[in-house]
Amino acid sequence: MQKRFFDQLDDFGQLNQLFELLPGVSFFVKDRRGRFIALNRRGCEYCGVSSEEQAIGRTDLDFFPKQRAEEYRADDEAVMRSGEPLVNRIESAPESEGSPRLVMTSKIPLRNRRGVVIGIAGFSRQIEQLREQSADADAFSLVVNHLHLHYDEALTTSQLAEMAGLSVSQFERRFRHAFGSSPRQYLLRVRIENAARMLVETEQTISQIAHACGFFDHAHFSRSFRRIMNTSPSEHRQRHRGK
Repeated sequence: MQKRFFDQLDDFGQLNQLFELLPGVSFFVKDRRGRFIALNRRGCEYCGVSSEEQAIGRTDLDFFPKQRAEEYRADDEAVMRSGEPLVNRIESAPESEGSPRLVMTSKIPLRNRRGVVIGIAGFSRQIEQLREQSADADAFSLVVNHLHLHYDEALTTSQLAEMAGLSVSQFERRFRHAFGSSPRQYLLRVRIENAARMLVETEQTISQIAHACGFFDHAHFSRSFRRIMNTSPSEHRQRHRGK
């Protein structure tokens, strides 16, 4: 599978360009269907596998929460459809659920000898490892860390905008550009991902977890959880405890 894919590439140097920029970062190659074709060690760590072979032929949906995987796939599709690279997109690190880390991700389309886009290659770098951060990265790093530490509180967009030193309209616009979602949607995802972890790691009831994660009640939590995780809280607990 790997050989057939790479044989189609017009110039393998397309991939080397990425390796030469920053060695040691998370690097990946996917085909048109979103299947991993190549993955470096850091990429394997993000996916929770011990070797590249365990990821080849699988997709983001096999490794990450449904909403996060769909966001990655949407970005991949946009790059392949437009033929234009995605450069330094700020997003949540693709690691453990509820992680407050941010990464900058870049992706380029890969073409065969006829110029047809056949996949993408990309890499991610943790923001705290960058020597020069963008203004957005610096401002959002503080905000995102606060969201992950205080997701159970009644946070407002105006509070977050003030923390970033921006007006509400500027904050919402730049946040959506950086993360592909509104601040409220991002906060909801943080709450759901932490709830998913608590369902597996604790003995608390679903109502207790709902309250601990900032939801109004059991019903509101269950609806939100199913929409994002594509399963109910109880089903998630049973399935992952079984593993």
